[in-house]
Amino acid sequence: MADTLDIKYINPFLKATITVFEMLGIAGGKVGKPSIKDLDFPANTFLIQVGVTGAMKGQVFFEIEDQKAMSIASTMMMGMPVTSLDPMACSALQELGNMILGNTSTLFSTMNIIFDITPPLSMHGDKLKIQTETPAISIPVMFNDEEFIRLYIAVIENKDNA
Repeated sequence: MADTLDIKYINPFLKATITVFEMLGIAGGKVGKPSIKDLDFPANTFLIQVGVTGAMKGQVFFEIEDQKAMSIASTMMMGMPVTSLDPMACSALQELGNMILGNTSTLFSTMNIIFDITPPLSMHGDKLKIQTETPAISIPVMFNDEEFIRLYIAVIENKDNA
């Protein structure tokens, strides 16, 4: 099994996620129990993927249930009704990935860790199965005691860039 990211580097991802949702007016986020999971999504799934480069390398994924994804996209588009995950909604949700990982990058910079991100992409469908170089740490983020979004952090320290 490949290395996993040291737990001390997980908090910036979680703090940035909750901070961005608070900026969107969705407050009271709580983090659930982390676990190692395969990136295997048999049911209908919406994912945002953002690559990580620099002192760390890998991929971060955000899994969001369709109705919640449409609600978030509507919030990001100033309340415009969103009834499907069309290209405009997907673009808004990709920007959510940018915002969260951009904030994560800023938090790592305060730790003197060079952390950069790639442009986000989104995937939507049944039977999605993704392979990554490293195991994914899966962490649910809840609002009002209900899982709202799930992070999958498949990132390790980049020893080639140390």
